[in-house]
Amino acid sequence: MKKQVMGLGLSLGLLAVVGLAGCGSTQAQSKSKDATLGVTLVGNPATADPAISGDVNSSSLISQTEEGLYTLDKNGKVVAGVAEKVVKPTQNGTVYTFKIKKNAKWQNGDPVTAQDFVTSFDWQVNPKSKSQVANKLKYLKNYAAVQSGKKDPSQLGVKALNVNTLQLTLSKPQPWLPDILATAEYPMKTDLFKKYGSHYGTSAAKTMSEGAYKLVGWSGNSDSWTYVKNDHYWNAKNVKIPKVSVQVVKDAGTAVNLFKSGKVQETFLTGQYIKQNAKNPEMTTTLNSSMRFLEFNDKRTVTHNTKVRQAFSDIVNRTQVTKNVLQDGSQAAKSLIPTGDGNDPKTGEDFAKEVGNQVSYNPKKATALWNQAKKELGIKKASLELLTADTDEQQHVAQYLQQQAQKYMPGLTITIKALPLAQQINKGSQGNYDIDLDGWTTDWRDPADFLQMADGTSSVNFTKWNNAHFTNLMSEIDNTAKYTTQQRWDLMKEADTYVTQQAGLVPLYQQAKAHLVSKQVGGLKYTMMSDAQYKYAYWK
Repeated sequence: MKKQVMGLGLSLGLLAVVGLAGCGSTQAQSKSKDATLGVTLVGNPATADPAISGDVNSSSLISQTEEGLYTLDKNGKVVAGVAEKVVKPTQNGTVYTFKIKKNAKWQNGDPVTAQDFVTSFDWQVNPKSKSQVANKLKYLKNYAAVQSGKKDPSQLGVKALNVNTLQLTLSKPQPWLPDILATAEYPMKTDLFKKYGSHYGTSAAKTMSEGAYKLVGWSGNSDSWTYVKNDHYWNAKNVKIPKVSVQVVKDAGTAVNLFKSGKVQETFLTGQYIKQNAKNPEMTTTLNSSMRFLEFNDKRTVTHNTKVRQAFSDIVNRTQVTKNVLQDGSQAAKSLIPTGDGNDPKTGEDFAKEVGNQVSYNPKKATALWNQAKKELGIKKASLELLTADTDEQQHVAQYLQQQAQKYMPGLTITIKALPLAQQINKGSQGNYDIDLDGWTTDWRDPADFLQMADGTSSVNFTKWNNAHFTNLMSEIDNTAKYTTQQRWDLMKEADTYVTQQAGLVPLYQQAKAHLVSKQVGGLKYTMMSDAQYKYAYWK
């Protein structure tokens, strides 16, 4: 799971540097080929353990230091990574057999083995790991039985046939599996995992890299660390930048200042800075495969009420949020599925466009729904806490929601609880919240990945909303052996419409990502599904 985000105005610190943002870079005009690349990350990673990583910051760290069976090339296309080649499945699309490259090695020179993938996949699905991303492997044979504790993780459909041969056996076809293998599934050093167990990945010293870079100086809560070129990486000769220095910078103004002063060569932009940099050739903007939404704790009396959730949906002017609050190129949601997440197998039409607009801004209707809900609940007043991450983006959106709710839902008091992202995710996963301003970033183009967030059987359904009709739809969507691609597509459209109208989740907006990239740096490209990979970067 990948959770993360901005709003009603800029702090004085941000305003103080707005004038800088629209100007060209003042960085030096030349760099040694051995120079360190300076970059920023918007928040602290929660873990370096690829089997349990559920937030965007951890995923960013892991994607720069690890490599899966497949990887993404510089244009975002799936290509062979640690595996010798991209393979075709056998037995009606249910068996994948991979050969591991003989020159694939860990940072200490040990060979990457098939068992290292088995170790990682087994731990990801093992209920003891409490992995928030276990369901990415739900099509593996015996997944459900292992997740529920009915079978040992060794019974999962992943086996090392020999040192260099890995076999995955699925319970049913999964056409999007290559995307997952390229962006979300990595090996773990088996002997190191045996040594550290659940503490694997809690610091740089308790993990190991086999990707282009090794992780150095990360303590588990560090605000800065480095990626140092892994000389044992199988493709090390094509990694041009020997060292990447990472700083956690949550404030967009600080990030811009660091870029302007030449201390970093890549950083994020948000809000007013994107507007200020509209004509800056060093800015790049891309719609992200990420949807922001509100989660309502279905185990609590007030937020269990359907009319309460629907009222919240109607108080949100999503265009105002994206144009005036965020100002970063984000796109107003029309349903739970972002634009670009799938195409009709017959017509090629975008999924979100086919489903159409399922939400509206209707404060009058919201007030009526809220008043009806109060009668049903037998209350006149209510106090709810809105959980959010502590980034400027998230907090500004939360302030907007707070103002709208208290204006159009009389008797309602909203308090905002802002936490570091990792703590927000932990609080959400434990069901310790009323309303959570949350989100999901997918690793592959398939609407079911977003729909599962409201599935009563899903480990990433933090709302615990358990609607029998929706859960049945999801069961049918998951049955790729029974339903054709087109039938499955139609079922997903039905599910998206239903969950949005029932406000099982309340979609807000599709995130955009904007970056400043120094004109001295080449090779950094961004796609809807992926951020830039530093292994492709070079000094011009």
